[in-house]
Parts: sequence; structure tokens; C-alpha cells
Amino acid sequence: MLSPSFRVHALFPRLDKYFHCGLLGARQVRSRHVSNKSVLIFLIFVAGVGTTLVPCLVPDLYAQSGENVAIIINENSPASQRIGEYYARKHALPPSNVIRIRTSAEETIERLAYLTSIEQPIAAAIAREGLQDRILYLVLTKGVPLRVAGSVGLQGSVASVDSELTLLYRRLTGQNPLIPGRVDNPYFLGTRDISEARKFSHRDWDIYLVARLDAFTVEEALALVDKGAAPVTEGRVVLDQRDTLVDRTGETWLSQAATRLNAQGHDDRVVLEATVKPARDIRPVIGYYSWGSNDASNRVRTVKMGFVPGSIAATFVSSDARTFQEPPVAWMPTGGYDRSTWFGGSAQSLVGDLIREGATGVAGHVAEPFLQSTVRPDILFPAYLSGYNLIESFYLAMPHLSWQTVVIGDPLCAPFPRKSMSRDDIEEGTDAETALPTFFSKYSLKQLTTAAPSVPRRALGLGLRGQTLIARNDRSGGRVALEQATELAPRLVGSQMLLAQLYEQMGEYDAAIERYRRVLDVQPNQTTALNNLAYALATRRQMPAEALPYAQRAVAALPSEPTLLDTLGWIQHLAGDDVAAAKTMGQAVRGGPKIADIHLHAAIVFAATGASAVARKELGEALALDPSLKGRADVRALTVRIESLER
Repeated sequence: MLSPSFRVHALFPRLDKYFHCGLLGARQVRSRHVSNKSVLIFLIFVAGVGTTLVPCLVPDLYAQSGENVAIIINENSPASQRIGEYYARKHALPPSNVIRIRTSAEETIERLAYLTSIEQPIAAAIAREGLQDRILYLVLTKGVPLRVAGSVGLQGSVASVDSELTLLYRRLTGQNPLIPGRVDNPYFLGTRDISEARKFSHRDWDIYLVARLDAFTVEEALALVDKGAAPVTEGRVVLDQRDTLVDRTGETWLSQAATRLNAQGHDDRVVLEATVKPARDIRPVIGYYSWGSNDASNRVRTVKMGFVPGSIAATFVSSDARTFQEPPVAWMPTGGYDRSTWFGGSAQSLVGDLIREGATGVAGHVAEPFLQSTVRPDILFPAYLSGYNLIESFYLAMPHLSWQTVVIGDPLCAPFPRKSMSRDDIEEGTDAETALPTFFSKYSLKQLTTAAPSVPRRALGLGLRGQTLIARNDRSGGRVALEQATELAPRLVGSQMLLAQLYEQMGEYDAAIERYRRVLDVQPNQTTALNNLAYALATRRQMPAEALPYAQRAVAALPSEPTLLDTLGWIQHLAGDDVAAAKTMGQAVRGGPKIADIHLHAAIVFAATGASAVARKELGEALALDPSLKGRADVRALTVRIESLER
């Protein structure tokens, strides 16, 4: 059931341990070794240049183009590849706007996997090309996960992947949106008149608008692209009330939609079905909204609407986008609790059926959104018929982000556009101080100066510049900027950390060690600095005894973190204490995630203790995760050693 709720949710801290320290060094995070034993940990902030590391009718309407869209393709999904590549060709997207990731092809993904395999690679690709302001819309494809796993309820952490990605721009500027509960959508029109709506750009809004090309089949998803590219303007807007509710909120929104459309001069288009009788056999239809299976008379797979190309639709149903797997032909929504009638975890209707029936754009929910978070029909249809494109119309009508909603369809679909928006309307070039796009730079510097008013603004700008240049492979330029930033502000921990990691990448290990020590002078328990310093001392300077206390302090701060345990276990091994190392590595491999180097270290340590069976198992895990290890000399030597132990 779609539950009405008028409660204001409390704010809880978001899970941010997987993001690196900011420019200001406010957070501590996961660290790991890469295969060459370097400990450069460039998560989102290095690749993504996010400051999470450093610190009526509308008078004129706009239509965006392919250069404002980034299509997201999951290389692990043939469906995603086919749909994404078709869309890129159809809209002549620049190569920089085609973002390829490798992630799960399942519909549900754990949050850490979401961060590392979806959000961070997308951020990296956008930042690498300096597209933070130019990209307005992210478009996911069938085969990209649909839902981030989590708890349910108003303070729940479950969310659609799409809705989480709307906040990517905000995260990159250094803000830290919360995970539990909802986040207000700054683009939501609310109670304002449609004449007060405005075109979307980052000049005014620090979010992305996210849509998805998905359906029961690949062919149906491809058809969304074709219909979106050739929309028509004729058609009725069908607003189907159920007239049996005690709570009349949704019914009121449907009535208001009719009133607003009539006031705009669309009275000949409006069909308001105000009785318990379902709306049926209407054509042509450009807009449709109903209660879906929450209306006993609408527990059907086909509503018999003559949807035209460019038509949009939605329902007041709490899990109508829970899956885009195709139900059995005989399945029918019941809206009940008898599990024998469920498909995809519920008996509720699915928006995939509206797509199959011909709708070009739909909105739905991957989990219970509560009524107050659903797309508002009284904003959606007046905006769309006023000339806003598909994605702007849905987001103008969407109260909350980081929540349950998905928007299906081509964001560029716009049956009623009046004026194209130029590049000058969308972006203002590059900020000379930070080398970042102008609007993005302003948001980032504002966030940093608010968080650290005592730090010289020049130092903050140089820190941002250093990150930007490194992300664009200009290491020498990035180095100069970071050295200048840390000279002006020696306590700027994030810039010190980034500079230390850059030195290490460049093979300047003494300089890196010295910078890690500077970080610890300011923040003695900064776990990433402790970990990286320990590893550098033990492996680069062959000083495991000096390194050990730093590794122990890092693990004491985050005792279940596998990558920190791996560092400690490896240093214990280098110090000659293989009994302690074996115990530590056992904890590391049990804690996951699956990282080849951790399993390889474990195999070496277990072989050193004579535990050949466990060593062989861990070596097998390492090779399965990274087959290229097989050719390394140390791996060949380990294999020989295990074989000798087994004789």
C-alpha cells in the first residue's frame, strides 16, 4: 500500500567512510594497496575532483541537446551496451558523454558496491573531461542496477540508484548529503505557479537530473528512444481518481491538475474520471495518472489508453518500479498480501506495463516512497504541456531525492519546446583560479570557505586546482598547485594527503613519508595517513618495526576494515611474526571485499606458517580475482613453495 505520511524526518549522518578525506581532512576512509604495492588511494576525489577531498505559460522555454546528456553503459550487461550505444548514436552524443562502467547486472546492489562501481566511475569520467556544468542529465540503461539495498521506512536507507545519483554533483562540491531518509529536491516547484518554473542548469541547482532507459525487454527500451525523438502534440490527459479514499490528498492533486490544465487553455484535453469507474478506451492520450493496483478496478495489466509518442504516465503505487523483469503472461496485480500472487516481491502493478502499452515516459518507485514523496500530477502535466522536456517535468513535480523514484524515458523528449538553450545559457567557461567549470567552482569554494573560514581562500583555490589538474593527468601542474596550497596552509590536511599520494605515485617515497607525517601532526588518528605511512615505511624503506605501531593505530581506529588489517598483517609478516600475521590476515579475508592483493598476501603468510591448504585456497581466490597475477615472479615462487609443502 502507498502510505500517506506528513512527518518531517530527522537528519542522520550519511555513510561516508568510503570517501576519501576532504581538502580539509574532515573524514577518514577506506584505503587499499594496488597491485604494484603503491598505496595511492584515489577514490572519488582524485578521479572525480570532488571537494569531498578538498575541502500560466512560461515566457520562454528551452530544449537541451545531446551534449548535455551523459549515457551510462554497464559493460557487464549486453542489454545496457545495446541500449546505450543506440541512444548515443541517435542523439550524436560526444564520446566524452558516453560513460562506461563495470558493475553488477542485478537489479539490487549493496551500497559499497554502488559507490565503488557506479557513483565513483561516473564522477571520474565527468571530472576528467571537465563536464560538471555541461552535463545536466544522467541516463542509465537497462542492466545498470535499479536499487541500492538498505532499510525501509521514512528513515530507511534503501533508494533507487537513479535518485542517489541526482546528488552526485552536490557530493563532488564537498557537501555530504545524508543517507537515511529523504533529501528535499531543490528543483521541486511545490506550491508555486507553473509560471515561476525555470529551465534547469547548474547556475541555480547543484544536482543532476537522472533518467533511465528501461523496460521489460530491450526492444521496448529502444522504442522509448525512438518515440522520445519524434513526439506528437495531440492527445488527452487522463486523470483517474478512485473516489473511495478517506485521505483525499492524491485525489486533490488529480483535481488540481485538471484545474491547472483548464486554466492553461487545455480544457479540451482533460479527462477527469472522478468516480469509482476506471478510465478506459481513451485515445489519443499524452498524459495518464491513476492509483494503479491501489484502485481495485485498476488491477489490470492493460489500461487501454491510446498512448501517443511523447506521452507520459505515473501511478500512486509504492513499488511499481520494483523490477523491470518481465512477469509471466498469466500474472495479474492484486495489490494484496498473498505471496502466491506476487511478482518481484509484491502483488502491486508495474509501470513496465504502461511502457509496454505505449507510454514514452513514466515515473515509478523501487520501494515505499510514502504519498508525500510521489510525483505530483498537478505540476507534472502543466509543466510538460507548457514546454518543459520530459525530465524537467518529472523533476519539477518530484518532492524528494535520495529516495525511491525512477524516471523512465529520454530526458530530451519535448513535444512542446519553444526555444533551444545555448551553451552560454548552461555554462560560463572555466574558473581561472581552480581550473574547474565556473558554477561547479563557485559551489565548491563556497562549501570550503564555509567549512574552514580561517584557511586562506587562496590556499583552498590552489587545493582545488591541484586536484583538478591531477584528475586530468597533469601531475606536474597538480604538484605545483598542491605545494603552493600547503605552503600557504600547512594544516590543510586534504591537500597534504593528496600531495603525499602523488609523491608516492611518482616514486618520491621520502617526500611522501614526510607529508604523511605532517598529516599526523595535525590529525594523529587519520587512518588513511596511518595506513599509508606504515605501508611506505615497511615496503619502501624496509623498516617494518618502525611501521608496525602506525598500522596498529589504524586498525585500532577501524578494527574491522579489511584493507587496514591487510596492511597490519603484511607488516607483521615482514617483521617475522607469521603467527600474528596469519591471525590478522584471516580477519582481513573474512571481512571482504574481494581484493586480489589481500588474498595474495594471505596466501604468502599462510604458506610461511606451513598451512599449505589454506595458502592454496587464498592463492586461488587471488588468481580468480586478477588472473594477470599468474605471470608474476613472486606468485610463481609462491606456487612452488605451496607445492613443496604439499609433498
